[in-house]
Amino acid sequence: MFTKDYISKDYPAFNAGDAIEEANEIAREFGYSHIFIKKKGIYQGAISQSFLEESPEGPLSSLEIHYEKFAVLDDNNLLDTIKLFHTFNANVVPVINKEEQYQGYLSCDDIFNEFSKYALFSENGAVKIVQTSGRHYSMTEICKIIETNNGKIYGCFINAITDDYIQITIKFNAENASSIDETFERYGYSVVHKYYDDEKEDLLKDRFGFFQKYMQF
Repeated sequence: MFTKDYISKDYPAFNAGDAIEEANEIAREFGYSHIFIKKKGIYQGAISQSFLEESPEGPLSSLEIHYEKFAVLDDNNLLDTIKLFHTFNANVVPVINKEEQYQGYLSCDDIFNEFSKYALFSENGAVKIVQTSGRHYSMTEICKIIETNNGKIYGCFINAITDDYIQITIKFNAENASSIDETFERYGYSVVHKYYDDEKEDLLKDRFGFFQKYMQF
């Protein structure tokens, strides 16, 4: 998953002397959140398209103090781009080489399309969020709990971490997900959320429903 294998090159980096109006027009045409600026071939930074809309006429260099300094190296992993999309509220991220020359870009759609092929997202299965203290956390133990209950793990990741606890999201396939809940509890994990049909829970709800109807007679 090296960045260089997913670079698109049809969106240009503008020279610092190019007109703001021209850059804004192309950004609108592509539907991207930012334009990228270079000077003598070296990447200088990015400016949001919404900021360009409100800027007076002139060269891009007149906006230099507003350049946002973000980019990803072409030999980085695709995962390195995710934080940049979020931090800079961007749907496009520039790619540069070690000499800071603009190589192309990655779009949000390209990244999501690539990750959608992974079993964590493409396979049907149960999703569970478990919580435990940070000191107790062990990914090996979590995988063992799933697999000893005849489950198959599609993926897992840490979605929250504090001084007091850690939460882990797990996607898996298992015939009896409720037995996995019980095993987690025996190992000191609490199940915070679960997204699947729990047969035991449904049975209890049905029985309680029958009990309520019985009491009405």
